Amino acid sequence: MDKRPWYDLNITDPHLNELLLYYLGSTWQGMADIGECLDTVSRVEAEKEDSWSREWRKTAKRIRKIAKSSEAKGHLISAGEAYLRAANYYMAALHRYPKPQAPDVAKMAQQSTHCFHKALEHLPLHGVPVEIPYENTMLPGYFFHSPSPRGKKAPVLIVHPGRDTWAEQCKFLAEGAIKRGYHCLLFDGPGQGKVIRLQGLTCRPDWEKVVTPVVDFAICQAGVDPERIALMGLSMGGSLAPRAAAFEQRLKICIANPGVYSWTDLIYGLVADYLRITPAELEERVKTDPKTFNEDMAAIMETNALVRWYMEDEMWKYGVTSSVDLMLKLKAFTNEGIAEQISCRTLVMNGTLDDRQQAEELYEALNAPKDYMLFTEEDTAMLHCQIGALAVSSGRMFDWLDEYL
Repeated sequence: MDKRPWYDLNITDPHLNELLLYYLGSTWQGMADIGECLDTVSRVEAEKEDSWSREWRKTAKRIRKIAKSSEAKGHLISAGEAYLRAANYYMAALHRYPKPQAPDVAKMAQQSTHCFHKALEHLPLHGVPVEIPYENTMLPGYFFHSPSPRGKKAPVLIVHPGRDTWAEQCKFLAEGAIKRGYHCLLFDGPGQGKVIRLQGLTCRPDWEKVVTPVVDFAICQAGVDPERIALMGLSMGGSLAPRAAAFEQRLKICIANPGVYSWTDLIYGLVADYLRITPAELEERVKTDPKTFNEDMAAIMETNALVRWYMEDEMWKYGVTSSVDLMLKLKAFTNEGIAEQISCRTLVMNGTLDDRQQAEELYEALNAPKDYMLFTEEDTAMLHCQIGALAVSSGRMFDWLDEYL
């Protein structure tokens, strides 16, 4: 009998293996179909850097064509369902795109957004696209209205993604929220989703400057109870949301999935592994010999496609042009001395096999009322952000939220 764990899909590139699992997991929220995912990946040639993106784009175009055909014939529910999958497949094509600043990136982002908006138009999802005033521009988002009786105020769950995913891919949380009588506001912030690809806004560490205008917007929506606001961040968002909660006092709840105390330390540890040195040695090299550090990283990127993609993608999202500048920029992305200032109740989520978390460190640092939610191999939700087990994790999370929001 095959002894591989269920989440090992026999893809030699570990990142592509995880991505396939992630998109297979999207079937639970109607944003993918198993056959479409497996067929797409069966065509991917892992040794060709653009193969993943090319094949997902082909699938996205095919499903979008199906959606348009159904729409033209008046089959609007079928059209909406196909548009939803097409939107997600365009996001999949951009998830490992080898040239993040290529003109095609913005085009695919626009196509994905268009498909998702069409899905909202045709399906009874109770969500509408919104624009959230932010500094001198707008942040794109989606507001999902609670089915609570007219005139009755309901709590609101605000959700943002992390480094790689999009607000649209958090639809399952919006659906879970409105089923339980909450409003839900999904949004992309600087460095995320549509915002980096269409507006060029890069990630910033002072995330409260992002969340405060989002809260301002949320409490102006009809039926929102301003005393019952929850903020949830996913993946890297498990670092950003706690940072915002330390300064935005209108939050009643903060949820970090997974909890991250210092994003700085996580990425320094990852890059140190690339160089086969310790994080302390990496920090010293960045400080005292930046030229050699850049040369060392360039040499690794030349021969390792995964490292090349990751570093180039990371530099783009943080608005820098060299490896050393990236490491210096990352120094500000820590909750050390900040998480301790959070006053709202905080849920820290974690998985036993999640290698991009510092949930215990964040939990221990909190002085506010707090809870720790651990997922294990037994419940199949032990991977990063519980990919492949969204039904398990969202059920437990919403049970907790029902008690405290």
